[in-house]
Parts: sequence; structure tokens; C-alpha cells
Amino acid sequence: MSLSGAGNFCQPICDDSCNRHPWYAPEIAKSDPIARGELLLRNTLTGKKEPFIPMQARHVRWYTCGPTVYDSSHVGHARTYLSFDIMRRVMTDYFHYNVLYQINTTDIDDKIILRARQNELMRQLEQDKSVDFDKLVVLAKEALEEAKAKSDQKKEEIAKAIEEATENKDSRAKTEQEGLLQNHLVKRKNLDNDEAKIMELCGSSSAADKDARANLLVAAKSVVAEKLDREKGHLITDHSVFNAHARQYEREFMEDMTALGIREPDVLTRVTEYVPQIIAFVETIIEKGLAYKSNGSVYLSLDSFQDAGHNYRKLNPAGPGGAATSAAEMAEGEGALGGGGSSEKRNPSDFALWKASKPGEPAWDSPFGPGRPGWHIECSVVAGDILGERIDIHSGGEDLKFPHHDNELAQSEACFGCQQWVNYFTHTGHLHIAGLKMSKSLKNFITIRQALEHNTARQLRIMFLLQAWDQPMNYSDQTIDDARSKEATFKSFFREVGALVRDDYLAQEVGWQMAENDHKLADAYLSARQSVHESLLDNFNTKDAMSALLRVINEANTYLRLPQVRPSVLLLRAIATYVTQILKVFGVIDGEDDFGFGSGSGDANAANGGGEQYIETMVSFRESIRNAALEAAKGGDSKAAIQSVLQICDALRDEVLPKVGVRLEDRPTGTMWNLEDPEVMARELAEKAAKEKEAQISKLEKQLIAREKEYEKIKNSMVKPEDLFRTSEFKEWDESGVPTTLANGDPVSGGQMKKKKKAIDKQSKAFKDLMAKSGNNPQELLSATQKEVDGIKEKLSSLS
Repeated sequence: MSLSGAGNFCQPICDDSCNRHPWYAPEIAKSDPIARGELLLRNTLTGKKEPFIPMQARHVRWYTCGPTVYDSSHVGHARTYLSFDIMRRVMTDYFHYNVLYQINTTDIDDKIILRARQNELMRQLEQDKSVDFDKLVVLAKEALEEAKAKSDQKKEEIAKAIEEATENKDSRAKTEQEGLLQNHLVKRKNLDNDEAKIMELCGSSSAADKDARANLLVAAKSVVAEKLDREKGHLITDHSVFNAHARQYEREFMEDMTALGIREPDVLTRVTEYVPQIIAFVETIIEKGLAYKSNGSVYLSLDSFQDAGHNYRKLNPAGPGGAATSAAEMAEGEGALGGGGSSEKRNPSDFALWKASKPGEPAWDSPFGPGRPGWHIECSVVAGDILGERIDIHSGGEDLKFPHHDNELAQSEACFGCQQWVNYFTHTGHLHIAGLKMSKSLKNFITIRQALEHNTARQLRIMFLLQAWDQPMNYSDQTIDDARSKEATFKSFFREVGALVRDDYLAQEVGWQMAENDHKLADAYLSARQSVHESLLDNFNTKDAMSALLRVINEANTYLRLPQVRPSVLLLRAIATYVTQILKVFGVIDGEDDFGFGSGSGDANAANGGGEQYIETMVSFRESIRNAALEAAKGGDSKAAIQSVLQICDALRDEVLPKVGVRLEDRPTGTMWNLEDPEVMARELAEKAAKEKEAQISKLEKQLIAREKEYEKIKNSMVKPEDLFRTSEFKEWDESGVPTTLANGDPVSGGQMKKKKKAIDKQSKAFKDLMAKSGNNPQELLSATQKEVDGIKEKLSSLS
């Protein structure tokens, strides 16, 4: 605990026995928990912020649900695991709690079983040469029709559920079903897009095209894989198929976490390595009369559980007793390969602790029969084994609150015989893209690896630091651009202070030379430290903490740009060092430098093979300057020589030095230099070049539209007014070219003649203007304009 002062003194403390003068203790601020130095944490169990109190001393036992490793992780997963990594770092590196952090990998689950089976069946299909292109076309079309029929049926079911909810005035069910309908429409749009691709390949390709079969396999994979699984999934019984699939994506996930700079957990567990313990856990609950066997499966009895004095749905309460679970929620809890349905349950809301395995599903022997763990049981068993029967913090994504985490709590409290297995539950908000939750089922996701192709891990981390971890956020160009902008602000400030520190400030006057400006900056520094501390105490509020850091940097930048500034180098260094310390806590900065982002490897010079590249750079620069001077001396053109030297200097700054990790910035007070990671600078230059190219293309496209319009205008204006209507549509005209008789001999109406006369007058003016503009040579102007159009098109082609 760290206390805050209220700005006043307490009554004096006098101790005559010690022969001391009175001492006035500062008054402690007691207005709120943050002022008292308490860490507040939003606890999903209560729905509000609560003072965080570890169960034992300063030891924090923390469990986070890991990934279900059936596919590549996306940016939504990055949001969750980066957010908890930041919170864990603040907990350990800033508040100095002793944290034991566990993550579990779900390596057996309905999604894994389905995806592994489908991939195996698609692999077999790809290798089955008896299924040629023509047969594959038939298979793809059949699979497509089945998928569309299934989609139509699902839409009808949702529409019926909405209608029933409306009749029953059940607003909760209606809202739930409307959300399902929105997601279904997105899925249907994806299916329609797949259909367009499949039908195009079926119609435009032929068996003679060597790539036709492979291309159709890729385009039709989602619908064909589902069809094959329905027909042949029960034949996949080899455990190694499911294990290999899970191991592949588990490794990929851990590599992604490393790429994002996320610390490894203190303990990593897998479900498949805990099956014996899971069986024993389930047996304990059965023995207590809180679970029952049914058709080879085992279910937790919610009625018996609540009769024993326990509470259900603590995280997402709904209905009397908290047990009013909707059909959609039950479907989510049972998974895509749900068991025998409500017919084998005593209560429709009872959930599976152990699932009897069906053909095509991995199975383990148990007293209940061959089967596999239920979805929720795994976390209870692995966390209970490692962290015990009292867990301080349990974390996961928003979508895990119900049914997963509520069911975890129920089965754990049933087994351990306690009323509260977890003291604090934390859930990250959804990540939205284009207004919808990022989700693999909606196909609107960006994998972590794709995101890292365009952004650095630091930029992604800053993006999440700028958001509240427990609230929804949008992933967009705007949010990532904001992160890049903030990163640039930090970099620029560190470079500025780095240049000041390199100078021998002890050779000059020290102390504060800028009077009230120094005091103002010092106050801003202290205020920033206080704001950061209070923000972190307030539910790990990194958004406001980052704002506080950026505010003090803004104050420092304003200070440094004062007229005739004589900066307090030590104060600026203190600010830069503090900002760096907090960014290190957040995981934005690695390394041991006092301040700044460092140069990647920590030593740009060493990273570039000593001083050889610098020598080569300077030799090349000298040679360029020398040649420019010699060339100017021959011609005696001093202006050209000056321009050439300036261009060479700019090229040194913008093109040459960045390759060896040196950044130059020209300032009114002189040129500032810093060492940086060449890769980072190369990426910045590439992004700058890409933006310049984009702007150039946009400019050329506008020019092309304008010149093409001008070309058409000239071409149309070249027609002589009297010839404007001398076409096959008419037979006779008057002396000014106005048509009087149609081709069939009928007279042109008076109204039409009047319109044609106006058009001829307008053309007469355009023709006259063109003659004046072209010097009576419109063909030459037309050719010149065509040449401009061709030139712009050529430039655009070279840029594409």
C-alpha cells in the first residue's frame, strides 16, 4: 500500500520524554480507495470495481483460459492475451506482487475434432486421383446445395424463435435471437461469396487445366469438408490425427505470443495430459450426489447443486435462481458435437462433465464408459491441481463468462465443497471489426501473423494500451494509426532528450535557468507520475496512464521550443527515464537503456559490423560532394553546385544513413542525430515511400480524369457547327445546318428544330473558342492532349 497526502497537517506530535520539538505529520488522504493506495480491480463476480486483496500475503495465484488450438489465432486473441500480459506486468513489475501465472491449452474439444477430421478427409480427397476434376465439380455443387439448404433451415429456425419471443414478450430471448440472426446473415453472405467462386471455377475451368482441380479444392473446401465430415467423419478414429492437429496450432499460438512480446506463463498445462485427474474429479462430484451418469455421459445436476446451498450463474445471472438458461446458451455450452440432448438430462440446463464419445471422436476409458472430458471440466481440474482450491484471479475473454466460466465455478465448488472457488474474475471486452465481433465463424478475422506483417508488436501493444481492457474496442485503420502516432511521439521525445544528454551540460550553467517555465515543467512531471500511479491503481487503467505520459511529453516539447531556451537537461532526462520505466512495465520497451526505445540489438554500431559501414558511408558521401564540386568548377555554375550539394546532403539523411541505423533531423538550432534499429528505419522509409506513392497515384489519377475530359471536349469541339446534325437520321437541312426533314421524309417538328438550333449555337461557340485556343490548329492540340493522357497512363503503369 502507498499512501497519498491530503495537502494538510495533522495535530502536532509531541514527546517530552524524547526531548523533541513538535512534529506535524502530513494528513493522509482517505477520500477514496485510490487515495488510500488500494488497487481496484473490476470483478465480474460483482459487476464493479473491488479492492484487490490476495488470499495469502502478497502471493497472487492467477489462472487464464488458454486457446482452443484448432486454427490460427487472430487479433481478437491478441487483444485478450496482450491485455492480461500488460496487467500481469503491472502486477509484478510495478506493484511488486508475487504472481504465479498459469495458462491451459485446450487440445481436445468439439472444434478441434471437427477441424482435424475435416482436414484429414480433405487430405484424403486431394490424394484420391479417382476423383478427377469433373467428379469434383459434381461433389462441390452437391456440397454447396446442402450448405445452402442448411443455412435456409437455420434462418427459419431463428425467425421462428424471434416470433415466439415477441409473442411471449421475452425481450432477452428476442435480443439474443436477433444477434444470432445478424451473425447468420454474415455467414450466409460468406456462403454466397463461396458459391460465386465455386460456380465460376466449375464453369470457366476444364479438366485440361492442370490447376483447375487444385483451385476448386481450395475454393470449395469449407462446404466440401462439411459434407465429407457428415458422411465419413465417423471413420476417423486415429488419436494421432487429433493430437497432431492440436500440437500444430498450439506451437503456432506460442510462437505468436513470443512474436507479440508476451511473457511465457509460469505454468502451461494441456487437457489431454490430465484425463486421469479429470475422471477422479468427476467421480468426487458424483460421490457427493451433485452429478449423475446418463448413457455413458456424466452431467452436473443443477437442481442438486442449488439444493446443497450453491449459487449458479454468478458471472452472468439470468432468471430466478440464476438457472434460466436459454436454448442458444445451452447449444453454446454443449458444443458443435453436443451429446444426446435434453432427453438424457434431468434438467435441460444440466451440463456435461464427461461426454460419451461417438464414432469419429477420440475416447478414453473411464468408469462411466469410453468418452472424453466436457468442455468446462478441464479448467477446473488443471487450475485446481496447480493453484489449489482458492484462486485469486481467473481471466478470459468476454464470451467465456457464460457458459464456460459459470460452469467452471459450479463444478469446482461442487467438488471442493466451497462457496467461492475464485475471488476475482476478469474478462476482456470484445474486439470488433466493421461493427461485428471478430470471429472465425464469421470469417471477419485477421490472424496475428497477418497483423504483424503490417504492424510491429510494439504498435499493437500500444494500440491495446490506449483502450480500456474490460471494454469493447474497434480494430480499424484509425486505431492502429493512432498507435503509430503515439509511438512516433515517444520516439521523437527520446531523440530530443538523447541529443541534449550527449552534450557536456556540466560545461554550462546548471540548475534552472528558465524561471517559471522550469517550475511548470517540474509540476507537470510530478503530476504525470501521480496520474499514472492513480490510473494503474484504478483497474489497470492504462488508457489514462498513457495519456498522462503523453501530456508530460507535450509539456516538455513546448518547453524545448521556447525562445532562447536553456533547458534543464537533468529534469528532461528524469522525465524521459520515467516514461521509459513505465513503458518497460507495459512491455513496450525491452533492454537496459536508461531511456528510449533502444536500437533493437542495443548497439547499432555492433549490429552493423563495427565502424566499417560508417566509414564506407562517409567515403561515399565525400566522393559525391567532391565530384559535384569538380563538375561545378568545370562549368563555373555555382548555383548548380550548391543545389547538387544540398541534394546529396538530403540523400545522406534520407537514404544512406538510415541503412546503417543513423537518424538525422534538421532543426533551426542545428542537426540532431540518433542511433536506431536499421530495420525499424527501413520499415518507416518503406511506409513513407508507400504513402508518397499512393498520393502520387491519386494525383495522377485525378490528372488523367481531367486530361481525358479535356481530350473529349476538344474532340467534340472540333466538329463544325453546320455539320453537327448532318447524320443519317436526317435528309434535309437549312443553310445553318438545322435539320428540317427526317430520313423517312417526315418534317422535323418546330420544337425539335428549336432545340437543334440551340445546340448548333452552343457548338459554334465551342468551335470558335477551340480555334482561338489552338491557333486554328485543333488537331495539333488534340494530339498533344492525347500525348499527355498517354504519358500519365505510362506513369501510372510504372507505379502499379
